[in-house]
Amino acid sequence: MAVSYDPKLFDFKIVASDGNARAGILKTPHGEIETPVYMPVGTLGTVKAVTHREVEEIGYNIILGNTYHLYLRPGLEVIKSAGGLHKFISWKGAILTDSGGFQVFSLARKKGQASVEVTEEGVIFRDHLAGDLHLFTPEFVAYAEEIIGADFIMPLDVVVPYPTSYEHARDALDRTIRWLKRFIDARTRQDQALFGIVQGAFWKELRRESALKTLEYDPYLFGYAIGGLSVGESAEIMYEMTEVVSEFLPWKKPRYLMGVGKPENLIESVERGIDMFDCVFPTRVARTGTLYTTYGKLNIGNRRFAKDFSPPDPECDCYTCRTYSRAYLRHLFNVDEITAYILNTIHNLSFYRRLMKQMREAIIRGEFQKWKKSFYEKYFSQKF
Repeated sequence: MAVSYDPKLFDFKIVASDGNARAGILKTPHGEIETPVYMPVGTLGTVKAVTHREVEEIGYNIILGNTYHLYLRPGLEVIKSAGGLHKFISWKGAILTDSGGFQVFSLARKKGQASVEVTEEGVIFRDHLAGDLHLFTPEFVAYAEEIIGADFIMPLDVVVPYPTSYEHARDALDRTIRWLKRFIDARTRQDQALFGIVQGAFWKELRRESALKTLEYDPYLFGYAIGGLSVGESAEIMYEMTEVVSEFLPWKKPRYLMGVGKPENLIESVERGIDMFDCVFPTRVARTGTLYTTYGKLNIGNRRFAKDFSPPDPECDCYTCRTYSRAYLRHLFNVDEITAYILNTIHNLSFYRRLMKQMREAIIRGEFQKWKKSFYEKYFSQKF
């Protein structure tokens, strides 16, 4: 018999709204989370280049894990023996796990593998490590995510690339809905909260249809995710699809835009009613020397910073900006010192944390548009 989440363990309250932008509080078994929230990506049980201590000190109390990668390494048996992912990685906050469906498709395309096959039973694929053959079904992913034990879990869905055909998008939409039912039927734990995933690619009518069909399973869903975006389409298309879907989603349940994105993407999406985000972007670009600042992106490896002894961002109070100069960070980066990755990552995570906090405060004050205008004036000033 299908189970839902335990309302004594999970809750979402909207404390303020300004237009479609919302400020809320997510209640989980591992603490409360203020929204809108960016969730750092800890694919393999850690956020790259930093420890949990830095993540916590910055102010995060939720991270992501990925079912595909954790299934391959360290494997479900190791995680089960440890008592779940929280205990295995010694993380006290909340965790959200993706189903791994996106990685199945994206890593296969990246490796040039033609062996990914979508059937009604599930996805047959070769992993990106050893090339071994695997089958992910909705039932198996539900089983895997229960072993991992994340607070928030995602069902197996079918991801389509950009561009794609209307027929392919419709087939993926219908199969995603059928798989959602199978995933729900396979669940046994009430201490995990499930998000339904809205697909439909880049057609308004398909997005509406997917949202309405997903809503049929509302009693079993804690929240709703918008999938299949930020896969190569323009920002304008992404915003348009987000807006279309948000019109149909329940106001009182959290909304999660998967895999997004850049600072401006987060701002525009919060304005359209999104509460939760994840993306590897801020940590990935930190390792290539890109820092996000109040006045836009800064390439710390640039020669003009060789004798610049000011902080990376004069309006940032993170450990990196309080302690080190642009000149020193440039030196670390240009000599391939691992400390550069650590300090850059601390800064970018702090920037994203501060960005979400500022948006939340602006929504509560009823001044989101005023704040957005002020932020953009600085951010796009190209001062650096």
